[in-house]
Amino acid sequence: MRIGELARATGTTARALRHYEQAGLISSERACNGYRIYDEKALVRVRNIRHLLTAGLTLDDVRVFLPCLDGDVAAAPPSGGGLRVALERLAVLNERIAAQTEARDRLETALREKTGDRIRPVV
Repeated sequence: MRIGELARATGTTARALRHYEQAGLISSERACNGYRIYDEKALVRVRNIRHLLTAGLTLDDVRVFLPCLDGDVAAAPPSGGGLRVALERLAVLNERIAAQTEARDRLETALREKTGDRIRPVV
């Protein structure tokens, strides 16, 4: 299948697929006209990559999962390496959330001081 077909079938974009390929996570053959051609296994692989990215991992993190990207990543028991990467990513995300929460609290305090406690959160 061509890149546009794979993108539609997996809910992603051709640009993302080219990025995954550049990162070494998927591969394609080239047709005589230069178009990328993917086999059916690419469907599962791209869906697994997207599942891991949606879970908060980065493309670099996903590389650890290369040996199992052609199977059911969501249902498989985690490997030691996969678990380590996921725990490290969780720690990074928690640090970022804490830093953003602190920044929000400082801004809210400053606004309350300047407005006499008349602020309402914007939704």
